[in-house]
Amino acid sequence: MSLAARDATHSNIFKEMKDITFEQTISHQCGVTMNDSVEARAIAEFMGQKPGVTITYQPALIRIDGDGKLIFKMDAIGEYLGREISAETFEVNTSTHYGRMVRVDDNTVILFGNMDEMFEYIE
Repeated sequence: MSLAARDATHSNIFKEMKDITFEQTISHQCGVTMNDSVEARAIAEFMGQKPGVTITYQPALIRIDGDGKLIFKMDAIGEYLGREISAETFEVNTSTHYGRMVRVDDNTVILFGNMDEMFEYIE
């Protein structure tokens, strides 16, 4: 994806302090921060095609943010990347996250912004 195309299709979640308002509400947002790498770029480009997902590129990191939940399917990401990717590789590239992360199986990692939805996946 060209730089111009990327900038035209993705917004930036970061704001200046003067533009931030503090509210006492629950956002139900979730997301990951990934170290910039070949795998992270492929994950970001793949996830950026999904509705409600915002990708933010910074010099050494990539943010993937969404509302409600983000579902990362390793087989679909691997197909996009052109080689297999595991949940372990995903987790290694993830430097931090917010929301509840659940590794359903070796193929699926889900981030939940709404904590109530997460309970069906834990025992």
